[in-house]
Amino acid sequence: MAKQIWKPGTVLYPLPAVMVSCGDGEKDNIITVAWTGIVNTDPPMTYISLRKSRYSYEIIKNTGEFVINVTTASLTKATDWCGVRSGREHDKFSMMNLTKEKAPHLSNAPIIGESPLSLECRVTEIKDLGSHTMFLSEIVGVLADERYMNEDGSFDFEKSEPICYSHGEYFTLGKKLGKFGYSVRKKKRRK
Repeated sequence: MAKQIWKPGTVLYPLPAVMVSCGDGEKDNIITVAWTGIVNTDPPMTYISLRKSRYSYEIIKNTGEFVINVTTASLTKATDWCGVRSGREHDKFSMMNLTKEKAPHLSNAPIIGESPLSLECRVTEIKDLGSHTMFLSEIVGVLADERYMNEDGSFDFEKSEPICYSHGEYFTLGKKLGKFGYSVRKKKRRK
């Protein structure tokens, strides 16, 4: 199998498409982010990477907090709109008819009520990486919509229809292919 050699680039896809909400006590904003992920379990930690030119950059830098709001198929239009419009000119909550709710563990950053899962984040380190700045953060609270909970108390991601981003397009998740550890699980014997 022949492979082409490319120059180094950001070609790791798909990525989660999330709406990050932030606020400074005077104005709240939403920015769509695909450069995010989990970096640690204990303590639970995540990150987002933003360009310094983004309106939300200074808000998050100054307050040290934000909320990662998981997006869904029904939130795709709002997700895209909040990623291509600036909070300098638009009240994104109002324009996209999104519900602003108080985050229980943060002082200023609100959650998006329509999001099925919101991660309250407190910045622990700001790292300038070049084109982007990474906000490394501890997850200090998680809010899960009860509509998506299973009988065993776990969150049903499939039911919430999360979206991801790949090469400029949004997608929902496809069919389930397996469960963690399925490749080594012993098969049950039939009697």
